[in-house]
Amino acid sequence: MIRLAALLLAALLAVAGCGERRPAPELVVGSRPDAGSALLAGVYVAALRSYGFAARPGTDPDPMAKLDSGAFTVVPAFTGQTLQRLQPAAVAMSDAQVYRAMIAALPEGVLAGDYTTAANDKPVLLVTQATAKAWGGHDLTADLSTLPKHCDGLALGAVDGFAAPASVGSCRLPAPRQFPSEDALFAAVRAGQLTAGWTTAADPASPTDLVTLADGKPALVRAENVVPLYRRNALSDRQLLAINEVAGVLDTAALADMRRQVAGGADPQAVAGGWLAEHPLGR
Repeated sequence: MIRLAALLLAALLAVAGCGERRPAPELVVGSRPDAGSALLAGVYVAALRSYGFAARPGTDPDPMAKLDSGAFTVVPAFTGQTLQRLQPAAVAMSDAQVYRAMIAALPEGVLAGDYTTAANDKPVLLVTQATAKAWGGHDLTADLSTLPKHCDGLALGAVDGFAAPASVGSCRLPAPRQFPSEDALFAAVRAGQLTAGWTTAADPASPTDLVTLADGKPALVRAENVVPLYRRNALSDRQLLAINEVAGVLDTAALADMRRQVAGGADPQAVAGGWLAEHPLGR
């Protein structure tokens, strides 16, 4: 009888032991070493932590390769840049088209979460108010669709290394003149040395005295929406919900403001955490 009781007790303890939950593994949100990429990683680290999951940032010159190998669990990216890397000949331009084309081009084992419909960092052109008035009328309503009408003789500029679009609609663009800094680029636009200067929609340094030639519909410049890429079968439903909810909260103005703080010397992780504290998920 004593032996039977001991056997029953041992069986119960074994069942209880099997039922114990081990701590979930720490999720690694990867980025390139630059501050802008680290900021986006910080946003998704903060999102996961806000749901109670252990997460930390990680950096690598090629975070996509680390994601593919399993060293990173999540990698924030931009839809257009990712599509360009995976399928250079793709012609998709609009937010939804670029997202669908990107998903189709992702390597096996990598999936995409929801993209930010209100946050984009696509290339934009800045012109003087005089140019905007000449192209769009007294209400300064010139947009990117007016560019092909003024294609001949365009003089464009960009900061060294900027990946400028080769064309806008039917207008095949000249190679931009390279500048060492944004200050020098914008000064050249103001001085009339350039017709327009390239920057991006969420560039915190864009001056308010220049006019942005906004893209419209149909899109003439490839979309660049923030999107989380993640390993297949690496996230629970609730972890996926945490990173997907960023898509409904983050917008271009917030991205530019956070970049402005980081450019001023603030820690990217602290900036991202502060932003999420002011814009809690799940509300």
